[in-house]
Order: sequence, then structure tokens, then C-alpha cells
Amino acid sequence: MATSQRQMKIGISMRNYGYNGGAWRHPDIPAGSGMDYGYYKSIARTAERGMLDMLFLADSVSMPLGSQGRDPSTLRFEPLTLLSALSSDTRHIGLVATVSTTFQAPFHIARMFASLDHLSGGRAGWNVVTSHREDEQQNFGGDPILPKDQRYDRAEEAVSVVRKLWSSWDADALVRDKASGLYYDPAKVGRINHAGPYFSSAGPLNVPRPPQGHPLIIQAGASERGQDLAAQTADVVYAAATELACGKAFYHSLKSRMPRFGRHADDLKIMPGILPVVGSTMAEAEAKYRQMQDLIDPAMGVARLTNTFGDVSAFDLDAPFPAELERRGDNSSRIALMVNLARERGFTLRQLYQHALIASNHHVVVGTPAMIVDVMEHWFAEDAADGFNIVPAFTPLTLGDFVDLVRPELLRRGLVRDRYRGATLRENMDLSPIQEFAE
Repeated sequence: MATSQRQMKIGISMRNYGYNGGAWRHPDIPAGSGMDYGYYKSIARTAERGMLDMLFLADSVSMPLGSQGRDPSTLRFEPLTLLSALSSDTRHIGLVATVSTTFQAPFHIARMFASLDHLSGGRAGWNVVTSHREDEQQNFGGDPILPKDQRYDRAEEAVSVVRKLWSSWDADALVRDKASGLYYDPAKVGRINHAGPYFSSAGPLNVPRPPQGHPLIIQAGASERGQDLAAQTADVVYAAATELACGKAFYHSLKSRMPRFGRHADDLKIMPGILPVVGSTMAEAEAKYRQMQDLIDPAMGVARLTNTFGDVSAFDLDAPFPAELERRGDNSSRIALMVNLARERGFTLRQLYQHALIASNHHVVVGTPAMIVDVMEHWFAEDAADGFNIVPAFTPLTLGDFVDLVRPELLRRGLVRDRYRGATLRENMDLSPIQEFAE
């Protein structure tokens, strides 16, 4: 039994019906629940009952049509709107949303997340992404999307401006003195007067200082530039690793960069994605996994492969993974992950899309609660993870399995806390409070 005071951080990624591409077809999931607020409220409350640390909403701002109307995952609420509603129906769990620096201005980002932090009592987090898809860019003008290095330059500047805006109010700037008529002390609110290559912003923010000082910064980039940005600015990193060795290598690579930016390794929590398939026996868990595979529509699978590698119509889906496809793509970390999976596990194209559409290339663990916790504990002890981001195959079914079956085993081993320890997300994630921010 674990006795260390170090404990896992656990999040839940809330993707309408779940991460399985065919989840909406499951007989126990109402087909219309993906656009039903009550459904999301039930997920949030289940996660909070399990004392998970945060809810995470991924996002995209386009609707690819390649799956021929078979994929509902591209239909989604705007995340800040949904999390603002959920802030009134939850009390403790963190609320994290994706907003892209490729399309949004820093002032708007800073204002949205400061507002969510106030509405939730200090539970907001911003997942920073650098969007790269042309179909998303087409919804924001006709110019081509920026090259990768420029997208990261823009992201670094955007994060810096957002943090300056959050700090444009001193913690004690609000006076609200009815006798004198002074609502805020103007000496404690200042302009930031930022002028850079991509953004100009005078400030100050027209929302007072967030309860957390700064809402959490979350990132997921695994490239060299992505890791540098995370080492400099992130509080949490969502990682994608399916093998322990890869997880350890990423963990060490990212944490070892932090001293360059004056940060301690504990200032950043790394949380790989994991999709647990839970059964009372191994046979039951394996049967559940086969059902997940059977629900994947081949048209969706081919669309996913085409979106990643280009046209795959000339290849046999059940033949060994074609070497030609290893040379395609834009050398992104996610494409490299898919190619490595195919190599290491001997996947055919069909097996590769089944894996990708069940867990979005995250680590799938099939077994009993004790077997799943064995894997999580091993990664945690081996410094491949500070915790995990659960990517449920079927929401809310597999989330309920995790909360009711897996979490009690984690608690029995002392790997998770038995209650929420603080009022804010920053406190519950064991992250240092924000004092002042200066560059």
C-alpha cells in the first residue's frame, strides 16, 4: 500500500458521448444526449462525487464532413458557455476549456477565463492550443494558417499578454467603500501597454483579479516548441503516451526544461490520458472492449485515417500497416504516435483506426479495477505521470465504472485524496498560489 504523501491528480475529459467514435450507438446511451445540458450536468456531478480534480472540454471550431454524417463528435457546445452553466451546478471540481491562440485575441481570452474563475469561485483553467487545421482557419478568414513556428511564437505572446492582463489588478484593488464612494483604487489597477509582433493590448482587464490570481494554464503539446512553452508557462500538461518508456521519457524531458525558466518541477503536473475498460473479471473487460470496437463505423475509421495520412483508399484495411504511410503527414507528434503504435503493436489500418477512434490514441487499459490501478500506480511510481486524465469510452457509463470501481481501489492504496482539500482548483492541484506576475 502506498504511504507517500504524493498523490495522483485525476481529471475527466468530457467529450459529448465519450471518446469511442461509435459511443452514441451504444444501446444504453440516449442518442440525443450530446446536446442536452442535463446530460453534462450528470457527468459533472458523477465526477465530483468521485472527487476528481477537473473537468476538461476539448474544442474545435470547424465541422469536417469526411465522415459522411456518421460522427457526432464534431457537434459541440461552445466550451466556456457550457462550463459557465456547470459552475452553478458543481461546487469543487475544476472547469477547464480549450481556447486557441491561433484564432482568439488575448484580451478576449483573459476576460472569458477571469469571468469563469469568478463565477466558479476559483475553479477555471485554460487549455492553450495552437490550431493548425485549414478547415478551422476557413471560418476566420481567407488567409492561410500560419506555419508551425509562427503559431508557437503567437501562442507564447498570447499567453504572456493574458497573464499580464490577469495581473493588471492588484489583489486588494477593489475597495467598495460606500461612505467615500470609491469602488476600486485606481492606483492598484494599471495598463499593460503591450505591443508585440502579433498583438497589441493596452489593458487593464475590465474584470477584477481572478480568485486564483491566474486561472490554471493547461497544455498538451509534445513537440520541442510545445514542451518549451509548457515548461515556461503551464501548470498542467495533458500527455499522450501508450508505453511506459515513452511516458517516462516525456516526463523527464519536460520537467528537466523547467529550471531554465526559473521553475521547480513540482510547479507542473503531467497527466497522461488513459481509457480504462473495467470488468469484474478480465473476460468481462475484454468483452466490453470488443463491443467498443464493434461500434466503430468503418466510414468513420477511413475518414480518420484520411484526415491524418491523406488518401488511404488504395490500401487494404486488413493488411499490415503500409510503410508508405510512415512517410506522409506533417511530422506532428500525434502522427508520430500513431505510426509508432502501428509499428509496436503490429496494427493493421483497421486496428489502428479502431484504437484511435476508441481512445484518440491514448493509453487503453483493459482489466479488473485492481489491474487498472496496478498500471496507474506503476506509471506514477516510475515518474511517468503525476496523475491521469480519464478519457471515457462511453460517457457516462465508463466514468461511472471508474468512480465506483477503480477509485475505491486507488483510495485503498492511498494514491488519491479522500476529500477536496481547498476551495480553488489551484489548491486542489497542490500548485503554489500566484503572487505577482512580471516578465
